[in-house]
Amino acid sequence: MVYAKKSLGQNFLISPRITGAIADAGEITPGETVFEIGPGKGVLTRALIERGAVVKAVEKDDRLIVGLRQEFEKEIADRKLELVHGDVMEMANALDLFQSYKVIANIPYYITGALIRIFLTAKNKPSLLVLMVQKEVATRIVARDGKESILSLSVKAYATPTIVMNVARGNFFPIPNVDSAVLKLSNVKNPFPDKAVENRFFEVVKAGFAQKRKKLISNLEAVAEKEFWQKKFAELDLEENTRAEDVPLEMWIKLAA
Repeated sequence: MVYAKKSLGQNFLISPRITGAIADAGEITPGETVFEIGPGKGVLTRALIERGAVVKAVEKDDRLIVGLRQEFEKEIADRKLELVHGDVMEMANALDLFQSYKVIANIPYYITGALIRIFLTAKNKPSLLVLMVQKEVATRIVARDGKESILSLSVKAYATPTIVMNVARGNFFPIPNVDSAVLKLSNVKNPFPDKAVENRFFEVVKAGFAQKRKKLISNLEAVAEKEFWQKKFAELDLEENTRAEDVPLEMWIKLAA
């Protein structure tokens, strides 16, 4: 038996009902490419293949590779599964090799933010992402309470986030200390005309959230003089006592412009 490694953030999903729901949320068209990160013992991999996906699975743990190759020997031979032993965090450049793809995975939670950033800022972006993430993180990204964050804005700039379902911790082995949620990122796009505009957007957003207790206009003085922002706020009909968390994405894009 292969035991989970805490160092790799492993909590194996063991519920066929949940894996089926994740695969269904991916709206798979038979024959299309699905990129899976951390297939583990292959429960989700099986569900993806059953729905017609051609799966490119990246697994960092060499202990699991042996079992996956045995479990999916036929699928590998039939080219329905390509199993790669490696670290997805070091494979960003490989995304340009895919003409079209989706990302569907139960990911290690400690790399959630970095992983989403890799795919959404890639030159060749996926058309859709369906990820199992920590429930608290999914809630922050969707920001149903209207309170934005650097994380939620960084995702919403590129995609529309929705929570497909909440997943209780008992659906994993070993049982984690947190509940989870299936996060779907659809309508993936690149809203920035060039890298300079993209960088400026994130510079303004990070400055705006630098000190949450301060008013937004005061935080933004780190990137431009107060007089500039006073004029800009007036043009956009934005109150000077506004705080960063209360500003929607559309307004941030205008501020960064």
